[in-house]
Amino acid sequence: MTLEIKDLLHKLDALLVAHFYQRDEVVALAHLCGDSLELSRKASQSPKNLIVFCGVAFMGQSVKVLAPQKRVIMPKMACCSMARMIDSEYFDRSIATLESYGIPKEDIFPITYINSNADVKAKVAKMGGLVCTSANAKKIFDYAKSKQKKIFFLPDKCLGQNLAIADGKTSCIIGNASKEEVLGSDVICYDGFCSVHQLFSVSDVEFYRQKYPDIQIVVHPECDPSVVSIADFVGSTSQIISYVQSLPLEQKVAVGTEFNLVNRLRPKLNGINTTFVLSASKPECPTMNETTLQDVLDCLRAYEDNMPINEVFLDDDTQHWAKIALDRMLELS
Repeated sequence: MTLEIKDLLHKLDALLVAHFYQRDEVVALAHLCGDSLELSRKASQSPKNLIVFCGVAFMGQSVKVLAPQKRVIMPKMACCSMARMIDSEYFDRSIATLESYGIPKEDIFPITYINSNADVKAKVAKMGGLVCTSANAKKIFDYAKSKQKKIFFLPDKCLGQNLAIADGKTSCIIGNASKEEVLGSDVICYDGFCSVHQLFSVSDVEFYRQKYPDIQIVVHPECDPSVVSIADFVGSTSQIISYVQSLPLEQKVAVGTEFNLVNRLRPKLNGINTTFVLSASKPECPTMNETTLQDVLDCLRAYEDNMPINEVFLDDDTQHWAKIALDRMLELS
């Protein structure tokens, strides 16, 4: 199967990209492996016109937004659970709720996490807002503060809360907060979350610190604020990889992010594992794990037969405004 995939990739002159959270066998075949924005940027800049994106839907959309002339196909049109928690209608409802509380629309500055679909990015851009990633969130947050408006952060409440806490700002979650709490908050967060990063808890941190007193706790900012506040290092996927791989191999580390990534982080030391998943469960992203080698092969065969499956298409308005949201971020990054 792998030989046929390689042959088809060569024959079709296609670029195969895979997110860090993909299965090992998919990552092993990818021409590029990285986080969502890194892959989208590199894929959009590639001389190849056919992009095969192993990830979730919003990632393939980002390539199409940045490079509309390219053909983008996805072996599996998997949907990020966080991205599915908000769409353009829910965005409009949230803004309407804030307006009903007496906050004028022009006094709201929206930031959408990269983990959102193109229609939401377009809505954010139309209000003057932009996109952020976990790697550049602090820089984007600082820019948003300079606007001296209410920051509406979506869809990830944890990343929004963690940014606010780190900056000494007050925050609340729309739908869970009273009108008074909303009016008194600097940052208003949408009630979305990552199903994987919600699995990591304070008790997990306490367990590992009791078992290994010298262990380093490393987590993603999509984790709950209670976990982030007691971690030794907090960073994006790429930042976690760089940090953990910079540690001496004898340094034990427990990592609060997706299982597949953690499992590939470091080799064992003389057959002994020093890298642990910060959870008693196996925190795999179910949608990232949907893509198999068979899916990759099937989509390549279909494309060769001029019957492409799971191709990414966007209407002109969404394409235009979503690109503005991404471009605003890229200008600041």
